Amino acid sequence: MADHNPAELTRLSVEDLLSFPALQLRVLAGESGLRRSVSWAHVSELEDPTPWLLGAEVIMTTGLAVPRAAARQRAYLERLDDAGVSALALSAQLHTPPLHRSFLLAAEERGMPVLEVPLAVPFIAVAQEVAAAVREDEGERLGAQLQVFGALRWLAAESLDTPALFRRLEQLSGYEVFLCTPQGRPLLPGVPVPDLSVLPDSVDAPPTIPGGFALPVPAPGGPAGFLVAFERAGARPAGFAVVQHIATVAALQLARVRHERETLRREGAETLAELLQDVLDPAAARRRLLRLSIQGETVLLVLRGVGDEQLLHHLDEYPHLLLNRGDDRYLLGAPELGAAVAGIHGVAAGMSRPFPPGESLRVAQREALWAVSKAAESGRSLIRYGSDTTGRWLPDDPAVLGALVEHVLGEVLRYDAAHDSQLLVSVRTWMERDRRTEVAAEALHVHPNTLAYRLRRFAALTGRDLGSTEAFAEVWLALRAAGQLGLTD
Repeated sequence: MADHNPAELTRLSVEDLLSFPALQLRVLAGESGLRRSVSWAHVSELEDPTPWLLGAEVIMTTGLAVPRAAARQRAYLERLDDAGVSALALSAQLHTPPLHRSFLLAAEERGMPVLEVPLAVPFIAVAQEVAAAVREDEGERLGAQLQVFGALRWLAAESLDTPALFRRLEQLSGYEVFLCTPQGRPLLPGVPVPDLSVLPDSVDAPPTIPGGFALPVPAPGGPAGFLVAFERAGARPAGFAVVQHIATVAALQLARVRHERETLRREGAETLAELLQDVLDPAAARRRLLRLSIQGETVLLVLRGVGDEQLLHHLDEYPHLLLNRGDDRYLLGAPELGAAVAGIHGVAAGMSRPFPPGESLRVAQREALWAVSKAAESGRSLIRYGSDTTGRWLPDDPAVLGALVEHVLGEVLRYDAAHDSQLLVSVRTWMERDRRTEVAAEALHVHPNTLAYRLRRFAALTGRDLGSTEAFAEVWLALRAAGQLGLTD
């Protein structure tokens, strides 16, 4: 059902037309909608004239456009109402078929006025009366249009941000403005998203919707989204041309915002590369991060199995630094990034423990790399370093960790390297699966007897009986240390 606001577009309403003695109009149905505003009166003998309508028209017909069947009659009226037509005027005693009860009931339910025009009154008389009344309002509308067309000058002269710019456009145009991507996400910061049910099925659909307009926002390569403009209660909407211009302003503002984001992304990638190389002193790093909106507790994430476009789509609302290194994506930002990343289909992500901004990333990088390898191995989307209740007690000092690994696993590491064997990964997989040999063998794609041989060989090389609680604990901690140092996949 169309949502018409009374007397917004012009001073003229359907009720005013009924008061003109020369027109002799009579209401057949839909009397509750007489306060609908009228912008134009036009003759149409098409059963579906809606692609050529802008809303607030009085459609006049000799009756040729009105179908004979009850269902089609009702659909005809509903179609006009959905397109924002103010009233349907039927010429008496010409070609109008008998009006079915369902047609008249629909008019009453929707408050869609159906008028009868006497045979003695030509349609041109109705059109002239409407044109004369509307003309009085044109000067005021033109003033609003000229101010809206000056939006780009305000943007340059007053440095308006996006929300302030669109608030001013709303005030001058008489419309409430919404913007969204084709998927219904926010298109510009600070501009609300419309009810998605009003979006057109395609960019080529007619712009008129109940109570306003919906039209595409142009962009290189195809529309970036949609602008929806609804008439504001108590306002004087300035017309379709102004809404088109607002869509153009939205496109230009979107291009500017995207350019600024791309500039910040490049600066962010350079900063993250320098942080990973440890070439920035903490004070300079903090200043850079603050300029890039990174403050408070920070985490480093390493991601695999995700493309840039997919990643940026999920991170659009979060300040972050992003750097590509081979197949890995390094991501720096607030801890909330973890939840955003975890929702990406097919991703494997590892996240470091939180640390103060500007601190060296040496430890955080080891933590994130270890966590991402565990995520990829386990099929989980996100592993947070430190969630392992035993690994959290290991020291951060690489020298201490290296000594533990060498003391417990040194011989096994050298054996695996010399023989291209899988002793270390086999023992780790067996331990992670609570020493269930058949389950671990299935995960390794080997026979249980093969795994049992590898466990015996590991015990012989390390001199540690894995059936002993003390030896098991020592090997488990050494494996965690090797993971932190990046010695295991």
